[in-house]
Amino acid sequence: MADPLSTPRLTSPHLEHFTSRTIRLVGRVTQLRGDNATLDSDGAVTAHLNRDSHLTVGNWVEVVGKVNGDLSVRVLDSRDLGRDVDFEAVKAVVDATHRYKEIFYSE
Repeated sequence: MADPLSTPRLTSPHLEHFTSRTIRLVGRVTQLRGDNATLDSDGAVTAHLNRDSHLTVGNWVEVVGKVNGDLSVRVLDSRDLGRDVDFEAVKAVVDATHRYKEIFYSE
């Protein structure tokens, strides 16, 4: 059974099903503006950064954050993954996460 503190892996199209939940998302940083970043994760995602977020435009990042009602993400933690990420593999993992959700998270 999935742990109630699990952080399901998502891409942008899944956000609407996870409002007010903590999630994990991989995306490429396309824009930085103050305390906000725009990520491309199979669609645009606005990320509200915390003080510890140090992102670089063009790099891939994994964020753990809470999905807001407007489908933006409040970042709780982030990890720079550099420029070389196989996003097709990321999408395959996300697909498996939701296909076999009983293993990875509870609804």
